[in-house]
Amino acid sequence: MMDSKPFEKPVVVELGHVGKYREIRSTQEAAECLMTAWPLNRGPRHRDALDTCLKVLEGYRSTADARRALVEAAKESDVLVPDERLPQGKLPEGKLPDRKLH
Repeated sequence: MMDSKPFEKPVVVELGHVGKYREIRSTQEAAECLMTAWPLNRGPRHRDALDTCLKVLEGYRSTADARRALVEAAKESDVLVPDERLPQGKLPEGKLPDRKLH
C-alpha cells in the first residue's frame, strides 16, 4: 500500500454547501478530493495542486509542498475554511469530516 503522505496539520474545506466540511489530512486525500469532489470553479491553482500532490506521492516533492498547493487551490475556489472559523482550529464537536469521495 502506498504511503498516504500525511500533512503536519489538516486542511479544512467546505464543499457542496455551507457547513459541509471536509478535513483533508494527507496528500493522498488531497489528490482524491481534487480529482473527485472539487467544485467546478477550478483554476490554474487547482491543476498545480493536483500535479504537486501526484509528484509528492511519487516521491519527488514534499508533503509541505502538497499542503501549500492545496491551500492555494482552496483559496482560489473559495472553499478554504480558515482556522479562525473553527473553534480551537478544529472541526466542531459532533461535526464529522466528510470523507466520501463522491
